[in-house]
Amino acid sequence: MTDGRSWDWESGEGLLGMDDPAEWDAAFERGAQHLGTAAIGLAFRCSLEEASPRIVRAMQLQDRAQRGYAFTAAGTAARLNGELTPELYAALRAEGHRGLAENAIDDTLTFVPFRDLPPWFKWQMVRTTVADKLEAWRLTATDAAEDAWKALRRRRS
Repeated sequence: MTDGRSWDWESGEGLLGMDDPAEWDAAFERGAQHLGTAAIGLAFRCSLEEASPRIVRAMQLQDRAQRGYAFTAAGTAARLNGELTPELYAALRAEGHRGLAENAIDDTLTFVPFRDLPPWFKWQMVRTTVADKLEAWRLTATDAAEDAWKALRRRRS
């Protein structure tokens, strides 16, 4: 801890303020709770290089909720830094664009420049862009068909 505070690993209170990678490592070694929550704090307060290996470790925790927070930490890191480490890209890719990693991958696609994305992430960007455009066209066509049907029904009555 850099400022004399004590972290409450039992309740998780104050862990979003985590700024000490060594303290996180010690908590991990003793099997403390709320490591995913603390990983978010590291993403906010430490360099990407310091936070990244801890976020990746938190992504492998047994507790699903804490794993979810670790993926939130990865998305936060992408938002704040405009990039991720190769290890974080690999961990997100391994999880896939579904479930716990979906929002973190979406944040990565939003906040990391396309030219800086690894190939799999570029493909995800293209895939989601095409899927979004097709959905927009489908909704437009559905709205047009509904409007035409309503107009036809009004003419008949």
